[in-house]
Amino acid sequence: MQGNEACAEGALAAGMRLYAGYPITPSTEIAEISARRLPQIGGTFIQMEDEIASIACAIGASVAGVKAMTATSGPGFSLKQENLGYAAMAEIPLVVVDVQRVGPSSGMPTSPSQGDMMMARWGTHGDHPVIALCPSSVKETYELIIRAFNLSEKYRTPVIFLMDELIAHLREGINLPDNKDIQIIDRKIAHGGNPKRPPYHVKSNSLVPEMAPFGMGQRYNITGLMHDEYGFPTNSNAEAEKLINRLMHKISDNYEDIVQCEQLHMDDAEIAIFCYGGTMRAAMSAMDSLRAKGLKCGIFRPITIWPFPEKELLQASQHLKRIFVAEHNYGQMVLEVERIIKDACPIEFIGKYNGTVITPKDIIKKIEETTEWKILMASKPHTIKPRI
Repeated sequence: MQGNEACAEGALAAGMRLYAGYPITPSTEIAEISARRLPQIGGTFIQMEDEIASIACAIGASVAGVKAMTATSGPGFSLKQENLGYAAMAEIPLVVVDVQRVGPSSGMPTSPSQGDMMMARWGTHGDHPVIALCPSSVKETYELIIRAFNLSEKYRTPVIFLMDELIAHLREGINLPDNKDIQIIDRKIAHGGNPKRPPYHVKSNSLVPEMAPFGMGQRYNITGLMHDEYGFPTNSNAEAEKLINRLMHKISDNYEDIVQCEQLHMDDAEIAIFCYGGTMRAAMSAMDSLRAKGLKCGIFRPITIWPFPEKELLQASQHLKRIFVAEHNYGQMVLEVERIIKDACPIEFIGKYNGTVITPKDIIKKIEETTEWKILMASKPHTIKPRI
């Protein structure tokens, strides 16, 4: 299965019944597969006139109670940002897939990149909640897109699915889980159609309001403006602060439920490769090669890019001598690593942003320039074969 195919099939398994999109490389296969598969299961595919209309259509479908998704790449992701903020403010669940390619502007449409990481966090204006997931294999793409829908429904927020061209167009054999083994989370519905119910009122044990889909008996106001519990615009400073605090805390207070990361051989690691998405393959190969030569190397991979796994990274770094950040951009996540690690250990950057990919050799070459490698070479010269 191809990565983009796994994304579409996983979304269908999660309950997606509307896809609204506009073709753009390297995400187009997601639209093509959705166009073929959705009518087979009673769903709807709509090709909109542009990326702005695509996310607007998905928002409208979600308000009516349908799980919805849209997919794009960098230029289209730029256009979706205003409505992404609208969905965050109005608390409308949906999944936005961004298959990253080299940019800015039209860039290199068929080449791999991870240049939208900070855009996913800060792209839309104002303080807003963000959940963004990043898969590193075809199988994980299938599993994580389901989780993206679950998180979106559970916390009533848009979720960004940050693929990159490497994973989107990677094709590999995978074993799909049985549908009965897949955990599906649906939004909490406010039943009864009480017209006097405040649609944004939250119960004492929750920060997420129940949602009454349009057509189920309750009409209420939806706006991108600061609003009160009834959904109507307000200029009250107290109401504005209360709303923003709740939007942000419904994510930050559930850090343990949302954040995921993977750590390989980190228990005894002296150095670590920090990577995510498509760079994971090269990192694993480099790690295996370095360990075979006697260097204790581990891997730290954030699966949830936002919220960033700060606690886990900080804990993992306490015994490290050096961290190498490998990413396909000019240096975006390395800034987060530096912010969190501070002076705990040195940080090295391994980046590519010219349309080619980071290879195991690139990572190994950078590591072999360090003090840790030279000390190893001096202590075990008989175990190291000369590089050919």
